[in-house]
Amino acid sequence: MAFKFDYKAPKIIAEIGCNHMGQMDIAKELIDLAKEAGAGYVKFQKRNNKELLTEEQYNAVHPVPSNSYGDTYGAHREYLEFNVEQNKELKDYCDSIGIVYSTSVWDVTSAKEMITFEPEFLKVPSACNNNFEMLKVLRDEFKGQVQLSIGMTTKEEVEEIISFFEEKDQAKSRLLIYSCTSGYPVPAKNVALLEINWLYENYEHRVNEIGFSGHHLGVALDVSAFTLGARWIERHFTKDRTWKGTDHAASLEPQGLQKLVRDLTATFEALHYKDSEILPIEQVQRDKLKNRK
Repeated sequence: MAFKFDYKAPKIIAEIGCNHMGQMDIAKELIDLAKEAGAGYVKFQKRNNKELLTEEQYNAVHPVPSNSYGDTYGAHREYLEFNVEQNKELKDYCDSIGIVYSTSVWDVTSAKEMITFEPEFLKVPSACNNNFEMLKVLRDEFKGQVQLSIGMTTKEEVEEIISFFEEKDQAKSRLLIYSCTSGYPVPAKNVALLEINWLYENYEHRVNEIGFSGHHLGVALDVSAFTLGARWIERHFTKDRTWKGTDHAASLEPQGLQKLVRDLTATFEALHYKDSEILPIEQVQRDKLKNRK
């Protein structure tokens, strides 16, 4: 099915996530680098680890010890976690330099904490989009946009999520759905960009916006996603893809983010019909080169 889009300038999120490695100075440097690259938004992650993890999970060793920042998975997660005051500091810093702060929330406590900042939007990761207790907090207590990824989620589950927001008439006004494949990184063959078409076919008139959250390599697929109608493009962001941690390998470095912004901007500028049969730029060449009888 073909869709007619009213193209708007792409909204680009640099997801810093936990790539700051638990260091406030690195987090602020990544905010600066994202701003310099042209992104309009940065996003972090907020967890209450003892609420999110079972005691067994909390005390287990990290599944990839070389990426761990602690003796246990719980200690690793705590090392990477900014507290409420630190997140407020990051939001204030973003406000001061003119880039929008946001964060993913992974549990009820984190959702309630981050709502107090009144951010423009909060994100629900694919991993916890079935946490309806948390979704209820975001639906009923938060006023901003709710962005939600649907990686590793069945179509039946997607319908259940959207219907849940529709119960309070909050889907069309506030819910953004991201097409997403969960993997770090994801091969191109698994990105499945035409899922964006499926979202438009089924939910264009039921949700607020549709976006694309990518974990692939390079930036070509993001341009394709935008052309297919993704209003928002979200990519993980780091200063150095060789740094210690799980997400760095699937992240863009500053030069890559600059290319993403450049290519998406150029694509947006090109996505329209000619406003005359012969453009002024063509007329010069037509006068010089066009064969005449």
